Parts: sequence; structure tokens; C-alpha cells
Amino acid sequence: MPDDDQRGACPFSEAARRFDPFGPAYQADPAEALRFSREGEPVFWSEVLGHWVVSRYGDIQDIFRDPLIFSPANVLEKITPPSDAMLAVLKSYDFNLQRTLVNEDEPVHTERRRALMGAFAPEALAGHAPHVRALVRARVDAMIDRGEADLVAALLWEVPFLVALQFLGVPEDDHDKLRAYSVAHTLNTWGRPTEAEQIEIAHGVGRFWQYAGGVLERMKADQRGTGWMHDMIRANRENREVVTDNYLHSMMMAIIVAAHETTAMAGANMMRRLLEDRAAWEALCARPGLIPNAVEECLRHSGSVVAWRRVATRDVQVGGVTIPKGGKILMVTASANHDPRRFDNPDALDIWREDTAAHLTFGYGSHQCMGKNLGRMELRIMLEELTRRLPHMEMVEQEFTFLPNTSFRGPERVLVRWDPALNPERRDPALREAARDFPIGPPDPKALARDVVVAEAHIEVEVVLGLVLTATDGIPLPGWSAGAHVDLILPSGESRRYSLCGAPGEAGYRLAVLREDQGRGGSRWLHDHAQPGTALRLRGPRNHFRLDEDAPAHLLVAGGIGITPILAMADRLQALGRDYALHYCGRSRGRMAFLDRLARDHAAALRLYPGDEGARLDLERLFAETPRGAQICACGPARMLDAMEEAARARPDVTLTIEHFTPKPALDPAREHAFALDLSDSGITLQVPADRTILQVLRAAGIDIASDCEEGLCGSCEMPLLGGEADHRDRVLSRSEHAAGRKIITCCSRARGDRLVIGA
Repeated sequence: MPDDDQRGACPFSEAARRFDPFGPAYQADPAEALRFSREGEPVFWSEVLGHWVVSRYGDIQDIFRDPLIFSPANVLEKITPPSDAMLAVLKSYDFNLQRTLVNEDEPVHTERRRALMGAFAPEALAGHAPHVRALVRARVDAMIDRGEADLVAALLWEVPFLVALQFLGVPEDDHDKLRAYSVAHTLNTWGRPTEAEQIEIAHGVGRFWQYAGGVLERMKADQRGTGWMHDMIRANRENREVVTDNYLHSMMMAIIVAAHETTAMAGANMMRRLLEDRAAWEALCARPGLIPNAVEECLRHSGSVVAWRRVATRDVQVGGVTIPKGGKILMVTASANHDPRRFDNPDALDIWREDTAAHLTFGYGSHQCMGKNLGRMELRIMLEELTRRLPHMEMVEQEFTFLPNTSFRGPERVLVRWDPALNPERRDPALREAARDFPIGPPDPKALARDVVVAEAHIEVEVVLGLVLTATDGIPLPGWSAGAHVDLILPSGESRRYSLCGAPGEAGYRLAVLREDQGRGGSRWLHDHAQPGTALRLRGPRNHFRLDEDAPAHLLVAGGIGITPILAMADRLQALGRDYALHYCGRSRGRMAFLDRLARDHAAALRLYPGDEGARLDLERLFAETPRGAQICACGPARMLDAMEEAARARPDVTLTIEHFTPKPALDPAREHAFALDLSDSGITLQVPADRTILQVLRAAGIDIASDCEEGLCGSCEMPLLGGEADHRDRVLSRSEHAAGRKIITCCSRARGDRLVIGA
């Protein structure tokens, strides 16, 4: 706990002082309970908990990235101090839970993880899919003609439990006993039981410890056994210093819980949220290709792992607050997953969201959940079976209850009903077998698209077409933030990227398309064919050109059609009541879109530079007069942006944020060379061949990397560069960032030599 001096230095708000993770607000909705923190107090001391609470995405990601400064040693420490009586009961069972993969420090953690991760590779997990499908189908068969069910009891708890036992190689028995043990373990570690409840829980935990030990001994006697625990037993025989006897026993107990409880809770959260949003449910029933992304969005929006812990090994600053050495940290990942600095419109459940796999529910970095892809597989198969066989299922009005604890969350019951007479397979029995399988790993954003229609088409200026798009399926188009863009998918199947530029509160998505007769043909098609009623599809919105609303000053610079995202930024700054300047360059006024609206809404901030009138933007003067700490946002042709990057070298105290129109040339295998890629967090080395990108190689190894354009334009696949010299080919990082050599865009950049080291 901070001493009096620290409390005086960190004047935490009354909301922070009242924060109680065991109170009704946090237990009902952890993300909403920490909205005050995300908005203004991202790191605060919780007097109730005795932990520093961290709520924003960027801060939590940074903590996950550094397991040396932020040790996981306290992950399985009892968050409520045990009574002497509880300790005595645990001692009577010889309870001695020690290190597991989740609370192991480096370098031992990485060494053990590397020795045990083979079973989690995508190709290894693929063999479990038929077993998962059979389990799910049998349980749906058992309930399909009943017309009602508690999905948790009928499906969502037992399937992950049996999958976990099969994966581990543990005998499938004692279901009810193990469920009670799991509850005891959760409350013992992350709950706040009373002293009387601690005694009962201690007996449950002690019995669980003894049960795990007994199962382990039986498994050791089976020399031919298969499954992950048998792999660990063999590793124990071969290298007792790395995989010790106690480690085996501790992992046996911890993994039985971890391998099924989080997936079961995630399934309950998923079904609740989707059935509450009827339009989303019906969209999945009609378009099962959306299922992988819907699962991921449910993990982001309402994941089962809501918080994780760390302890600081030295004094360290997080979010502008100094956490002292030994300070315990509660990272509320549920809050981070609702951070508008990372996700647009974060409180909405959007099954089309393209960056949803960037959530922190699985953790991040070296301690990211190894079983994430097994959990994804189970959730996808369960959702696919239910949407195909019971599309008319609906939620029963009910009060949801949760097991009270800080870190794991899922409703204890999800009551549903349906009319068996309307079951589709009564009309078409083949539907029972018409399963759809999905690739293992994160969802593919390129598989997402929603149907839209052109509601309005008009000429803005002589070469710019204005479009307004609206949804056709009854689901409102999601909100977006200034700088966001969408990918329009043309009838040919090709996609083109356009920034959103609608006025605040405007219905539909407003775009402006510059006709480029020498381009790839997309803009010509839109100019020639788009009219009210034209059907199109789009992906997005997403935003990699973000406005820093907290910057002390803002300069906006647009060149030509680059005015589209800049206009949205000007609208946002005006709505916030901020001072800003807007500089708009173009060949002539006749080719500069939105001049009337700019004059109407932003006249005081606007400076125009029509080239045919001899007006030129003086970049040297612009940068010289920019206030310290300001953000300059610029979008336009490459020549203008290159000049701005050059001018920015003289002002390292300002932030230049740019968006390019076009990528650099694509990978050419004939000119490339292979190189080694060391992953510092995972402790493995991969080979990047001449015909594959770093991003592709990482994904093939089962490592989740967010991405979007995959052309070096957006920056979403950026990773820390820790060693080696990169051949930077992106249009995102500045020249100074290229020179510093601390970041790399993995979709396009490569190694100059024979090796790179990245943080993954």
C-alpha cells in the first residue's frame, strides 16, 4: 500500500477510493465499472484490494510485454489473505501448489514453455476437431427436441471439460466432483470468501490437490499414454531440472481448471450476448462464415478472463503513475478491451469488427494463453452447431448470476427456449450433418464483409464522386472515429480503401472517390456505375490514422483527396472545443472537394493553397511555428508526405501522424533472401523464406499478430525490433523511426542480414 507521502503525491479520486472488485458494479460488468478509470484515471491505488489497478489497453499491453519488470509471480497468490485456520486445513492435505506456466518467472518460464508447446501448434490441434464436433453434436442431439435448456448445464460446461481431459490425456471420470473442485480453486485464488467459507473452500482445494496427485501417479504408470500431461511426464523423466515433480503436480491441478473453465465461461458469455442481439444472431445463422469473427468479438466484448495480476520488481512508471517495487498490479483486461484508444465504438458488439483479435483476453506476449486456439475451436464448433440446428432459439428472461471473484467471469446459467416443431432438420434431416469447419487460429479479417447500398451519389467537384452508403440487412452501421476508413468490395471482388468523411451524427457512411483514370480501375467503376440502389459490400470501419485528442495542439494538413479523413478530424476537434489549424492544398479550387462545407464549418481554422493561384504551403515555416507537443496529422500524395517527414526531422518535439494512399512495391521472391527470425518472448527461432513475409511465418507458427492492409500502409502489424538490421519497406513509420531501428512492420519489411530479433 502507498505510504502517506505516496498518497499525497497521487491524489486518487473518490471513484478510485470506492472501487471494489467484489462489489455489484464490477461483478455485473467489469468494463463499465472501470469507465471512470479509462476516461481519466488509468492507474490508481485500490485501498479495498491492496493493488494498483490498470485499465487502459496500451498500459496493460506494455506490462504484458515486460515480464522482467512486471513479474507474474503473484498470479496464483490468494487475493484474499488466508486465515490461520484455512492454512491449517490446506496443510493437512499436504497442499503445495507452486510454479506453473502462468506464474513462472523468466528465463525458466520460456524454457519450459518451449519444451511443452508442440501440442498447441495448429497442425497438432487439428486432430482434436472431430472429437469436439462429436461431443457437441451428441449434446445438441440430447436437447434438441426438449424445447428448452440451460445451455451451461446442457452443453457449455461439459464439452470444454471433456475436451480438456482428452487433450491432457486424463481419464474422463468424476465430472461433478471436478466441477466442485474448480469452483473451490477459483474462489480460493481470486475470490473473497468469509473466514467460515475459507474452511469449506480449503477442504475442496485440498481434495483437488490429492485427486490431481492420484491421477498423476496413475498416468505415470502408463508408459504408452497420450496427451499433453503424458508429454510433460516424459519431459520430467528426461529433464527433472526443467520439469520437476512438484511442477507436474501443480500443473496437473492448475491445467484441469485452466483448460476448461475459461472456455466454458467464454461460451456462456458468447451465447448470452449473441442471443441478446437478435440481429447479430440472425446474421450468423444466415452467414456462418462470420462465426470465427463473432467468437473473437465475444471474447473481446465479454471475455471470460477479465483481469490478471503482476508484481513490480522495481519502481516503474505506468500511465504516468509510479508503482513502487513490490507493488501488486491488477490488470483489468476487460476494461482494456473496451478502450476507445484501441477499438472504435468499443462498447458495441460488432461481429464484423476487423481488429477484434487484438483483444487482451488471451493475454499478450510471452504469457499469452497457449490453449487459445483450442478454445477458439470449441467455441466455433458449438456456435456453428447451434446456429445451424436451432436458429429459432431465443433467450428466456432471467437474472444472470456469476461466481464472485476478480478475474474470471461467466453466467452460471443461460436459459433458452425454442419450438421443436420449427427445428429445421425436421424438414431437412441432412442439416444435422451439414457442419462447417474453420481454419485453426485467429479469424481472417478478409472473410468479413457486410452488405450496403448506395443511398446517394453526386459529384462533389469535377473529379470527385460523393457517395453515401447505408446497410441493407437492418443492422445499423457501426460508429467510427475520425481518421477511420472502409474497404469497398466491388462486383469484381477487388477492394478499394476509402476514408470516412461524414458529418457528426450523419446516418450512413459518406465517402469521396477521386477518379484516377491511370489507376487500377476501382475509382473509374464507381464513377461510371455507382448510383442510388447500387449494391456493394464493405469491410470495416477501422482506424490506423488516429487523432490524439489529448495533444495540446493540432495541425491538420490535406493534399487533394486527402481532405477526407482530415475533414473528419476537424469536425471532431471542433466538437471537442479544441483549437486547431487546417491547411488544404490542391491543384485548383475546382478540384478541391468540400470547400463549401469547410467554409461553413471551419472558416476560422482554414487555410487554402490552390496551386493554380500560386499558393504554396511553407512546410519549413509550418513546422517552425508548431507548438511543442502538438500533433500534425497529414494525408495526401506521397511527395507531400515525404516532404513533411523531412521537415519533421527538425522538430522531434512534435508528433507527425500521416496516412499514405499507396503501398510500396510488393514482395518479389526473385530478389529476396531467407533469414532467421528470433522471437524473444516465445524463445523460438523461425525461418522466413524468400517467398513469405514475417507476418505469414508468424501466423503459420500459431502466433497471433493483428493486421489489416498487409501492404505496409496501416501499421497494425507493428512489432518491437530488438536485434538485427531491418530493411524497412512500410509507409507508416517515420524516417527517424526507421533510423532508430526499434520497430518493424511485419507484413512487408525484411532483414538486411541473416537474422532479426523481435518481441513476440
